[in-house]
Amino acid sequence: MITVSLCMIVKNEEQVLKRCLDSLAGLYDELVIVDTGSTDRTKEIAAGYNAKIYDFKWVDDFSAARNYAFERCSMEYIYSADADEVLDEENRQKFMMLKANLLKEIEMVQMLYVNRHEFSTTENFEKEYRPKLFKRLRTFTWIEPIHEMVNINPVIYDSDIEIFHMPTSLHNSRDLGVFRKAVNEEGIMSKRLMGMYARELIISGTDDDLNLAGDFFENAWYDTVHYDGMQQDCCCVMARIARLNGDDAGFLKWAMRNMTSEPCSEISLEMAIYYYDKGDLFEAIDHCENAINRYSPILDARTGGEKAYLLLADIYDALSKDENAPAYCDFEEKARECREMANKKA
Repeated sequence: MITVSLCMIVKNEEQVLKRCLDSLAGLYDELVIVDTGSTDRTKEIAAGYNAKIYDFKWVDDFSAARNYAFERCSMEYIYSADADEVLDEENRQKFMMLKANLLKEIEMVQMLYVNRHEFSTTENFEKEYRPKLFKRLRTFTWIEPIHEMVNINPVIYDSDIEIFHMPTSLHNSRDLGVFRKAVNEEGIMSKRLMGMYARELIISGTDDDLNLAGDFFENAWYDTVHYDGMQQDCCCVMARIARLNGDDAGFLKWAMRNMTSEPCSEISLEMAIYYYDKGDLFEAIDHCENAINRYSPILDARTGGEKAYLLLADIYDALSKDENAPAYCDFEEKARECREMANKKA
């Protein structure tokens, strides 16, 4: 049986830490907690589980904190967890079997990260594989019979263990601050990170968050050297910014850049909101239906379902109260149907 260090970086997690640690009881041989500045009972709770507790000054860099935490682990494998994760009993048993039977040559285990929108997450998926269990000391192997090289690709096992992501609040303010710092210090970021920045802005960014990101995404749209293939993400962010600021010309410019190339549900919904605010309800209906039936989302999956149906319901409610609306449709019934569909998609 392998030995496992449970490794966590935390800050003010008193509401969820006990729930997480209880769900992992018996699965780890060492608990390493790195605290980045808690002012609540987080460290007191961790101490009750015989954790090795370290303080790390937060520098707006999750990798720096995670690397510091990993360096303090001593078991064969490191299980990296966040405090808002939960393992139910079925998946606890799967983890225990994995621990008892894992082949020594496996260097990384992926587990299914299960996201649920009712827990206020900003993630854009229901379930996806994520690397969670890591061999602490890797063994490097020479490969190829000639012009030999070191094999640096880890041996990965995709398990069927499901981890439930159950946060009690959003961390978007903190996360968006880290994105801004990365832009300010480095000037550019990877396309992967840029896509995550755009997604978080569209799903949970405030007006201020969006406006602070405007220069970066506008410049990125033109920068095909670093951000080729990311122009649609830029259009989504820039169209949202223009609409929120009442910039009609800017909004239509960014929306049309998307609609004339690779239309997406996000822009269709932005256009629906734009026309709804203008009082052009039937034009708004067309764009809602495009968001649902014609195009696909690229950043926020709910724009092609729940959010579009909720806007449609509001539009039909408005039409049901409009004395000048056509009488050929039962708008109240349409609104009810849309809310039912929104609940199904939620």
